[in-house]
Amino acid sequence: MESSTSLRPYVARVLVTLALIGLGLLVWQLSDLVLVIFGAVVVAVLLHSLVRLVTRFTPLSDGIALGVVLVLLVVGFALLMWMFGAQVAGEMESLKQSLPQAWAHFKDWLDASPLGPMAKQGIDQLHASMSGLASKAGALAMSASGNLTDMVLMVVGGIYLAAQPKVYRDGMLKLFPKDRRALMGDAFDASGTALRAWLGGQLLAMLVVGTLTGLGLWALGVPVAFGLGIITALLDFVPIVGPILAAIPAVLLGFTVSPQVALGALAVFVVMQQIEGHVLQPLIQQRAVDLPPALLLISLFGIGALFGLPGVILAAPMTVVIFVLVKRLYVVEALGTETPIPGRDEVAGK
Repeated sequence: MESSTSLRPYVARVLVTLALIGLGLLVWQLSDLVLVIFGAVVVAVLLHSLVRLVTRFTPLSDGIALGVVLVLLVVGFALLMWMFGAQVAGEMESLKQSLPQAWAHFKDWLDASPLGPMAKQGIDQLHASMSGLASKAGALAMSASGNLTDMVLMVVGGIYLAAQPKVYRDGMLKLFPKDRRALMGDAFDASGTALRAWLGGQLLAMLVVGTLTGLGLWALGVPVAFGLGIITALLDFVPIVGPILAAIPAVLLGFTVSPQVALGALAVFVVMQQIEGHVLQPLIQQRAVDLPPALLLISLFGIGALFGLPGVILAAPMTVVIFVLVKRLYVVEALGTETPIPGRDEVAGK
């Protein structure tokens, strides 16, 4: 009897490990479907958060509140397009037309600098790579079309999930043995809470970073500063990689004015990343998920290799969910180790 009891923790660890391996193989085989489902979950979490906000201050039911939220989002988006659509389109068109000139100024500056010969070799290699990429334009267009279809499915699926979250949650729990349903329900709730907190904090950080970056570039006299601020805000959703990609066009456009302005644009992005990393994120995410930077970087490349570009975009929220599930199901439940669960005040495993 005692030996059977002592074997239970070991058996539990083996079963959890086998389940994780099986889950990994399933994800590999159904990667596109998994990505669409997870994107729908992210959309549903955002919508459900807005629904909770509406029901908190009104007597509306969840279903009616969801309808109100969807109407407000559509009307709000239409108003933004009516008020700023032409300006945004103009900024983006100016950006498109200015980049070739900016690239030419950058090459002239490099040719005149001591790094010119070395940089020219790297530019030639980049040009060859871009030429090879252009030859695959048809395949890239088909891929973009597929990604657009996936995005539509994510939005529609997210609306359905947000309309009846309890139905889908209970349905998922019924896939597990009865004695495990309470544990899985707790794990789902913990990951949902962490994801909701992370998304809210990230959206706020995107707004702040995009606004301050646009103002900083405008103060320096960088062309198309407003458009660059929008790009920075959108790309900031992808940690680490996004800000680097956003800085490239800003620095190039700075060269159309002067090398000093280009260096100033680079300084704006460096300063903003320091502010975001050391001020914004600790304040915003202190009750959410503090992901280790190394783990986040590895997940970006790993999930990106598995799912492609859409995977890179959703890598951070996916890492949040996996991080919480591993903590709750493996570290706490299987190993019996006390650990704080992100999004909660208490330490689990006591």
